[in-house]
Amino acid sequence: MATIEECRSALEKLSDSLAHADGDVRAAASLDRSVSCHITDLDVTFTGRLAGGRIEVSGVVPGPPPHRAQIRLAMTGDDLVALVGGELNFAAAWASGRVRLEAGLMDLFRLRKLL
Repeated sequence: MATIEECRSALEKLSDSLAHADGDVRAAASLDRSVSCHITDLDVTFTGRLAGGRIEVSGVVPGPPPHRAQIRLAMTGDDLVALVGGELNFAAAWASGRVRLEAGLMDLFRLRKLL
């Protein structure tokens, strides 16, 4: 099972990847939205913001997200690490229910370029 620090590191790696992206991916990452990522097996939530092409983690809180972020993810820590490491395909994980993504319809259309 991935630790909180491994999950934080994975989110930082994802943020770095978004910051260095080009084309459609960079455009999709340029949203300015609140973000939460609930790590279900650790029962903690990373909160932050997607802004300027980066994910800025502002905190870690116990349990599910305390506020409804505009973009909400939920998965196990191992799945987060595997997704960011390229070992797990997002579409397959989402289709099987291993990863949950909730956002407004227009955001989902833009985010699909990231996934």
